[in-house]
Amino acid sequence: MKILSIVGARPQFVKMAVICRAVDAWGDGSLDHRIIHTGQHYDPEMSEVFFRDLGIRPPDHHLDVGSGTHGEQTGEMIKRLEPVLAAEHSDWVMLYGDTNSTLAGAVVAAKLGQRLAHVEAGLRSFNRRMPEELNRVVADHLSDLLLCPTPVAIENLRNEGLVARAVLTGDVMLDASLAFRDQAERRGGPLAETWQPRQFALATVHRAENTDDPGRLRNIFAALERIAESVCPVVLPLHPRTRKSLSAAGWTPRAIHVIPPCSYLEMILLESRARFILTDSGGVQKEAYFVCVPCVTLRDETEWSETLENHCNALVGADVEKIVRAAGNAASAGPWTAVYGDGAAGRNIIAALTSHA
Repeated sequence: MKILSIVGARPQFVKMAVICRAVDAWGDGSLDHRIIHTGQHYDPEMSEVFFRDLGIRPPDHHLDVGSGTHGEQTGEMIKRLEPVLAAEHSDWVMLYGDTNSTLAGAVVAAKLGQRLAHVEAGLRSFNRRMPEELNRVVADHLSDLLLCPTPVAIENLRNEGLVARAVLTGDVMLDASLAFRDQAERRGGPLAETWQPRQFALATVHRAENTDDPGRLRNIFAALERIAESVCPVVLPLHPRTRKSLSAAGWTPRAIHVIPPCSYLEMILLESRARFILTDSGGVQKEAYFVCVPCVTLRDETEWSETLENHCNALVGADVEKIVRAAGNAASAGPWTAVYGDGAAGRNIIAALTSHA
């Protein structure tokens, strides 16, 4: 059975690493797994280091699409994907998450009549202004097999009339967290030497709804500065998009400790050591939950509603006072319950693909 994975952004590399490990562990030699990298994340710090750290072999096809507007980027992906998918003749095209790479892969595979399986199916923020929400909805409706991380995702698909295609697998990101957490600590390095457990907060800001809105961006960074000055040091791996937006706004950090983008292992290390995490990333929200670290989400909604139980995650938007107050209340979070499976999502996904072959 030939499986063709389409990836292009760093969260997808992590999810695909779990599938690569599951394919290797399947053990009967019946699976042929090919990789297409669209080049959506083309900076070595955002791409190559993830393949290296996660032990993923080089992609079979690299499309080198690069950046652009949503329309430009997605259109170029569609143009370059079509001949590759037509030549590969796969049994399953695998999509991951909610990026433009996912949208392009869904459109091309569906039009070619190739079967689609969507990892992280059924997630909904119910905010159609988010490009990610549009991408995931389209991918779900075009896919033949919907691989769901949680019962909530299953119910979302039931409400859209798609539950017959859905399988509850657990969350591949939990598999990855469990597989790489100890490796991250063993590797150590300068970040491990500098940032001791529970002595700092970790922040990430990259979503367009925040970076492209000067008012929201200004409020978020004002709050981060206040937290760094009055609660604890704040470490910020700075995403290239955010760096560009801050530069355009003439912002210079005062108290925040800005560092370059991190590898996956470095992020796992910082997340597990943080006192609390402030983020607009869906993946980081979950990773915080996996390591039982309180999270403050810099958005108005989340597709990971399970994290909101027991104050483990607080939705604060871009309101300065809410952000600062949530950071001060983070110590009251928990307990964290097992809602994302048992760390066997990769194996469950391969089993679902083979049983639906």
